[in-house]
Amino acid sequence: MKKRRQSKLKNDRYRKARGGYSRFLRISCESCGAFLLLYQKDGPGPLKRLYIDRIVAPEELSKAKQLVCPSCKKVIGTFSIYEKEKRLAYRLYQDAVTKKITKASN
Repeated sequence: MKKRRQSKLKNDRYRKARGGYSRFLRISCESCGAFLLLYQKDGPGPLKRLYIDRIVAPEELSKAKQLVCPSCKKVIGTFSIYEKEKRLAYRLYQDAVTKKITKASN
C-alpha cells in the first residue's frame, strides 16, 4: 500500500506579493486528459506560466526545454526565465492544459 504524503502550501514573498491567496491545481493535458503535475497557484488570474519552485509533484520535473505530455507527446509549454522576477518557469501554450482545484495532498 502506498503512503500518501501531505503537501503544504509554500508561504514566501511571492505568495505575499499576490495577496496571500493560494491553492493547489491538478494540471492535466487538454488533448488526452493525462495527469501532468500538481501545482501551487498564487493569487487570482489566469494560469500563464508554471514556476518551477511551485511544482509540487512530480518532483522529477526539471529544467527540460519543453513541457511535454508523457501520454500523447503534445508540447504543453516552453522553458523560460520570467524576467520580471528572475524565476525559472514553463510558459504555457494557450488551451494546452486543464486545471482543477484540489486539496493539499497528493
